[in-house]
This record gives sequence, C-alpha cells and structure tokens, in this order.
Amino acid sequence: MRMLARATLLALPAVTAAGAAFAQDAKVDTGDTAWMLASTALVLMMTVPGLALFYAGMVRKKNVLATMAQSFVICALVAVLWVVLGFSLAFGEGGAYVGDASRLLMRGLAENWDKPFTLGSGDAAVATTIPESVFVTFQMTFAIITAALITGALADRMKFSALLVFVTLWTLLVYSPIAHWVWHPNGWIFALGALDFAGGTVVHINAGVAGLVGAIVLGKRTGYGQDNMAPYNLGLAVVGASMLWVGWFGFNAGSALGASGRAGMAMLVTQIAAAAATLSWLIGEWATKGKPSVLGAISGAVAGLVAITPAAGFVLPGPALVIGVVAGLAGFWGATTLKHWCGYDDSLDAFGVHGICGIVGALLTGVFTYGALSATPAAPEGISGSLDQLLLQAYAVAAVFVFTAVATFVLLKIVDLIVGLRVTEEEEREGLDVALHGERLG
Repeated sequence: MRMLARATLLALPAVTAAGAAFAQDAKVDTGDTAWMLASTALVLMMTVPGLALFYAGMVRKKNVLATMAQSFVICALVAVLWVVLGFSLAFGEGGAYVGDASRLLMRGLAENWDKPFTLGSGDAAVATTIPESVFVTFQMTFAIITAALITGALADRMKFSALLVFVTLWTLLVYSPIAHWVWHPNGWIFALGALDFAGGTVVHINAGVAGLVGAIVLGKRTGYGQDNMAPYNLGLAVVGASMLWVGWFGFNAGSALGASGRAGMAMLVTQIAAAAATLSWLIGEWATKGKPSVLGAISGAVAGLVAITPAAGFVLPGPALVIGVVAGLAGFWGATTLKHWCGYDDSLDAFGVHGICGIVGALLTGVFTYGALSATPAAPEGISGSLDQLLLQAYAVAAVFVFTAVATFVLLKIVDLIVGLRVTEEEEREGLDVALHGERLG
C-alpha cells in the first residue's frame, strides 16, 4: 500500500535515493517547465480576476468593491505567507502531520535554482523535471485560491481586519498542514494511499468546510430571508465563472507537473465534467423551479470543475461524464435544499458547491480511478477503483472535514477575541464598500 501511495503525488513516479541524486544532476525539461509556467498563470487568474468577478457579481451593489478587495488582497497576503513559512510547513520534510521550518523564507532555494526539483528524500523522494521556483509558485496559487474561496460563505458581513487575521492563521495552521498530509511523501494521507490529484480535499473540501463553519459562527446576514439579496450584476459573475473554467485547465492539467499524456487526459476530463455538470444543474433547476437560470448554469460549471479536481489525473472520459452529472445535481441540492434544511447563511454557496462537490469528487475518484493512469515502474498496475479505495477516500474526506471544522472554529473564536468578527448592523446596512473602504462603485 505504501508503494502505491508514493505514486499518488500529482502522478509523479517514486524514485530511490540514488534516483533522487541523479535528478539533481539532470537538466530542467524546458517543455514541462513552459507548461507549468503557463499553468501557474492560469491558476492565478482563477483568483484575480476570476473569483473576484464571480463573487462580486453575486453580491449586492453596496458590497461589490469590498468583495473584490477580499480576493485581491488575499492574493497578496497569502503569497507573502507562502514564501515566509507556508511552503515550508506544507512541503518541508517534517513528519506525518506537518512540514518544518527548514524552508523558512525559502532558505535553500538558491542552491539548486536551475536544477530539477525533488520533493522529499530517501526512498520516498519524488523527482520532477521542473525548477523548485516553479513548483513553489504553482503551489502558492493553490493556497491563494483556497483562502479566497472561503470568503464566499462570509460575504456581506465580516470585518476586513478580521478576515486578514483569520486568513493568516488559517493558511499557516490549516491549509499548509493538510497540503502536507495529502501531497508530501511523508504525509499520513499520502502514505495511506488516498488519492487527490489536484485538490479535492486540500482545496475544495477544506475551503468549503471552513466557509460553512464561518457562516455559522458569523450568523446570518441582516435581513436574510426578508430583504432582496438578488445579485447586483450576473454579467460580472458569468465573466468570472468563464475565467474560472479556463483557469481550471492549469489547476488540473498543471497538476501533472509536466506536459504529458496524463496532463492531456486531465484537461479532457476537466472539460467533460464541467460541461456535464452545467447541463445537469440546469435540468435539475428547470424541473424543480420551472426555469433554467444563468446563475444555475455558471454554478453547475463550477460544481463539475470542483468534483473532477481530485479525479482529473486518475479517470477516463466516461467516468468524468458521470462525475459531472452527479456533481451538478449534488451542487444544486447543496446550494438549495441542504442550506434550507440546515438554516445556515452560506452567502455564495461556498460549502454547497465546493464542500459538497469536493466530497462527491473525492469519493467517486475511489470508484472510477483507472490503474494505467497512475502506473509507475515501482507500481506498474497503478491504482484501480475498488471498495477498498473508496473506503480510503472516505477516511481522508472525514479526516479533513473534522480537522478543518474544529480548527476553523477555534481560529474564528480567537480572531473574534482579538479584533471582532462582524461589522455592526449599521455598517452592514450601509454596505461594506463605504463602511470598510470609504469607496463607492458609482
């Protein structure tokens, strides 16, 4: 099982210590590096401007600038946190649960800056064909969008100062450890053999659950269920969702860490799942509400993109179609029925889409994974879908869900004690653009 687990890190082959040493003498593959530079830019585009426009288009006019500011400033804040300590905690050697401080302020990056990067050491080392600087930046964009996704559940009511403190603590104490669990050869979920190609657990379940807890702790928006909270400008949201769709090719196909056949398959299944989920959400909404909405179409696309993320490098087109259909219906249910049943105010459905569809995708990865896509010389048969693999996926999902929920709750309570979490009712009614930033959209 451990040998198979070593094959799961972003599709890269396990190497021996001698192989790792050889990798240090090898030259960077320019084709792989070029693809990864492009993928990194695509993933960054998912947050700014993609997510900023997507979320801003769904809030009321008085909160548009404040919502955009959240994504934009989180992009800057998490980038700094990542190079100072976040990368070290996520991808430093450490142990089973967290990295270490050995890469504080990117210490050691200059030593092999023009050589292929090897993650880990010893028998568990994983070799790449790209420079470490590219790997660091690529992973930085994942940390950025994960933190930014949470804001969808907290929209219209959280203090900007509280958000910055919370994101700082959460990125270092929740995101980085979970990334280590799943993607570092020393991580316990990695060793367990659970699969997550591009972030079903690390990004989507993690952000979705954090958003759910945040929405519950903050409480409902003033006037929720009574005032008109219709989106200000769905056109902005459509543009943002479109950027997310395109950027997601970097997110998923880029997670192959090279220009390879597996990257090509990840790109294909990403497109299929997004398209299928768009249609299944629309059909579900049409059947139950009488009209297919534009908001439903773009939400369905994101649902499919979320669900295919953990499976992208492990499944073929047929299963991707199934994953997309299930995700569209599950996301629609999570954003409507589940939210109504439970009574929480997940403003922009961060949990309903990212949390629910992240769980769907992680579990279905265990059902549909195709062995040849994860095969390596050390594990020539790869990992195939089975009941055992499904149970491993469920175990990883449950572990991330519980840890994120508990840690997020504790951090929110700490932030509340330090600066307070929520704006006043008067500020909320005035709008966060003016109350927090002293600006108006126009």
